[in-house]
Amino acid sequence: MGLLSGKRALVIGIASKLSIAKGIADAFHREGAELALTYQNDKLQKRVEGFAAEYNNALTLPCDVASDVQIQALFERLGEHWSDGFDILVHAVGFAPGDQLDGNFVDVTTREGFAIAHDISSYSFVALAKGARELMRGRNGSLLTLTYLGSERAITNYNVMGLAKASLEANTRYMAASLGPEGTRVNAISAGPIRTLAASGIKSFRKMLAESARQTPLQRTVTIEEVGNAATFLCSDWASGITGEILYVDGGFNISGMRGDDSE
Repeated sequence: MGLLSGKRALVIGIASKLSIAKGIADAFHREGAELALTYQNDKLQKRVEGFAAEYNNALTLPCDVASDVQIQALFERLGEHWSDGFDILVHAVGFAPGDQLDGNFVDVTTREGFAIAHDISSYSFVALAKGARELMRGRNGSLLTLTYLGSERAITNYNVMGLAKASLEANTRYMAASLGPEGTRVNAISAGPIRTLAASGIKSFRKMLAESARQTPLQRTVTIEEVGNAATFLCSDWASGITGEILYVDGGFNISGMRGDDSE
């Protein structure tokens, strides 16, 4: 019996084999969950269907989280397959226009870029919760999203995404308070920097990875597998008393101060 045996999980945000969402889906599948995956557009459909084949031909459905119409259609179709509901929703979605992630924050941030980053990276989480609510009500289920330390510290070139992640973390707490009476928990994982497609849009990201490894107590970056294992715990009954929390999976980077030269 796996940790998630008998549970159904919808994973939103797999874009490649390097995606954190892929690490989460792998761990869920290993621990016995029945999966459904979404793809944003036709370009990603075949790729996501290939991943679904790895998970006993998991259900695949289209969903662009910028569209309320598509979100509604997603849960209507999901309800046809899982008519008695499902247990876990993973929101692994974040986006800001590339020109917002390169340069001085005040110089490059625009009203449009700010709005897009918050809409896709934060509002979409509550929009999905609205759509999933009836299918998850009373099942002691779990909603999970992904954030980053840039929500509370200024990270070079992370810019407006840091503000969007701060919004997402507040969103997590307010959603936990709203959905708790229905038995649904809401949590977030703050992962260390990982080389994903989304991260590749941040200027000098490789330097961020190297600096993170240097400053982190474990002296390395984390993997999508490690994030997947933590996600499995948070979405399992073992974490039944945990909601509204931000769990750091970053090798301890968030507790680090100034690190000296060990040779001195």
